[in-house]
Amino acid sequence: MTDEVVAPRRSRPAPRTAPDPVGPSNGVPGVPFDTPAVHEVRTEEDLLVVRHAVRAATLECGFSLIDQTRVVTAASELARNTYIHGGGGTMALERLNRHGRSGLLLVARDEGPGIVDVEQALEDGYTTGAGLGHGLGGARRLMHEFRIHTEPGVGTTVSAIRWTER
Repeated sequence: MTDEVVAPRRSRPAPRTAPDPVGPSNGVPGVPFDTPAVHEVRTEEDLLVVRHAVRAATLECGFSLIDQTRVVTAASELARNTYIHGGGGTMALERLNRHGRSGLLLVARDEGPGIVDVEQALEDGYTTGAGLGHGLGGARRLMHEFRIHTEPGVGTTVSAIRWTER
């Protein structure tokens, strides 16, 4: 059984367009690439690498300090879930451009057990681990667009986009 939840954060979700030819740079400012930057999420150290790469990408996109913090926090939660609940996986970052606005797409993938009940997993306070149960729902609230695709025994992919306000 496949479970997919699409949860736009705002009433005017911005559609994804072709990636900007100069996008985030795997955390190395000034180094463009044409495809998404993909980071392994297999160790505690990888979580830190992802945080730094996302912070660099938010700077390149022109996010305000508050929005940088929102995106980095959401990415940290998604990467940590990939590592802890999914047994490891990847985090892809892709810079988007729409009508002069920049955006950042985060895609967290794992090949773990999947999420049995997505709606329940998004509820504040629900946890299958030792955390407080605010991670997944909190990440959804911090981003403008949010989608979960999960299959028990196959894995989970979470995609989230935040757009600049200008």
